[in-house]
Order: sequence, then C-alpha cells, then structure tokens
Amino acid sequence: MVILGIDPGLARTGYGFVRKNKDKSFSLIEFGCITTPSELRFSQRLFSVYQQTRELFKTRHPDKIAIESLYFAKNTKTAFKVGQVRGVILLASYLEKVKIEEFTPLEVKMALTGYGRASKSQVQQMVKKFLGLKEIPKPDDAADALAVAIVCGQTLSFSKPCV
Repeated sequence: MVILGIDPGLARTGYGFVRKNKDKSFSLIEFGCITTPSELRFSQRLFSVYQQTRELFKTRHPDKIAIESLYFAKNTKTAFKVGQVRGVILLASYLEKVKIEEFTPLEVKMALTGYGRASKSQVQQMVKKFLGLKEIPKPDDAADALAVAIVCGQTLSFSKPCV
C-alpha cells in the first residue's frame, strides 16, 4: 500500500510517499515540498498547491492520504491560511477519490515516540529509524509529512472513518 503523508503549509507543504510492506515495515518512495512564491497573490498560491497536489496523485497513485490536522496556534492569521491550504488538498484528494486520514500533531508524536510532547528532532529520528535511512529527511516539512504517513500505515488496522 502506498501512503502519501502531507504536512500543509502556505510557503512549503511537505509531502512524503511511503510503502507499507506485507511484513508491516515501511519503505521510502519519495519526499519533498510543494512550494509557492511569496510574491503571488494568496489565491494564486492556493491554486498552485492544488495543482501540484493533483500532480503528485497522478505520478504516484497513492492508496491513502494522511494529512496533519490543524492545531490552534498563537498566530490565528497563519492558522486560517494553513486551513485554506488544507482545504485545497482535501478537495484534490476527494476529486481523485483517495481516502483521507487526519492526524493531530499529538497523535503523530504519541504513535512514533510514545510521548505526546516529543521534540521535532525525536520525531525525525523515529522517521529515520522506521524508514531505515542514513540521515533525517530534509527539509523539516518533508520529514513531518513522512511521520504522518508512517502513523497512518501503523493505524490501518484500527482505521478511523475517512473524510
């Protein structure tokens, strides 16, 4: 099963494709970031995220999408914009008829490290370990997306309802 993990953001949306193998291990397929130039209008940036997300679906054909849920941030203006980015990604997923799972940052940290307040570096070390990598994936947004994909793969047997 191919799982696409997504860490939504306006300037950079991290993505990571993993394969859940029959022996329940994980293999890295690809990771990176969808970027949008800051000089574009907000609506153009949203459309760019939408188009690039659809392109990812067409090139890798994921069986499932795992996306990080929003958490309440101190900067509500940023939270609203990231929420809109999530919206275009969810729309693209829906139009491709790919099942979507959502995970909070707390759920991701708990599932990978056993501790809900784990640091970013602790989560990244676990991503490296799960995927058998020599180095932590960079940038952080891509590593976070891979973490969400792994958690989705771990929870497939107790799957939550899809959006």
